[in-house]
Amino acid sequence: MSARAKAILPLAIVIGVLSFLWCEFALNFQFHWVTGDDLGVGLSIPADFQLIVWVAFITWGLFFAAGGDNAAFGKIFIAATFGAVAALITFALAPKIADLPDFWGISLMVGIMAFVLVAILIAGDWYYVAGTFPCFAACFGVWVATGLDNWAPNGGGAGNTLADLGDPALAGSGAFGGVLSLPFGWVFISAWATLVCGVVLGIVSAKVTAAVTPKPAAAEA
Repeated sequence: MSARAKAILPLAIVIGVLSFLWCEFALNFQFHWVTGDDLGVGLSIPADFQLIVWVAFITWGLFFAAGGDNAAFGKIFIAATFGAVAALITFALAPKIADLPDFWGISLMVGIMAFVLVAILIAGDWYYVAGTFPCFAACFGVWVATGLDNWAPNGGGAGNTLADLGDPALAGSGAFGGVLSLPFGWVFISAWATLVCGVVLGIVSAKVTAAVTPKPAAAEA
């Protein structure tokens, strides 16, 4: 086995195992453990606080793009926080500028937040702007998928019950007929928390890989 393969395979195995464990945990959390009413198909309506399985993979990848070390952990944690806060500001203010069906308020706020997120580079090299954009996009994607609450009327839905889903005025406009509807404040909290989970998965995968990777034999004198 080549030296390159010996270096890569432990990381691949560790990330594969952790990816399996993360998916099992996050999906069960969202649809079985922390939930509202039973949907009657073996799944339940997700609660307002969710762990969104795909979001964690974004910061997990960014962790390695930023160097895969302790410094990278700090950079991506900050990037996740800045990106999520910028998204929250967008969710809160864009609908006050232009509501449904006009998108220009959203577009304007995205442009303003993009300017701000890049301009923060002036503060120094501690700020990893390449990480803030994917984190902002992840939060924005969750907002769209869960009903564009605060822009679309009742987009976040009224609750986590079957009665709410059965009433068109209460169901929300999120995916799966409102099952994934979510108030925009909870979009921020859930997305940010999941982005942080991704950073933790990154540092754990790096540390575990370092622990299990065979060390090269010392050269003979």
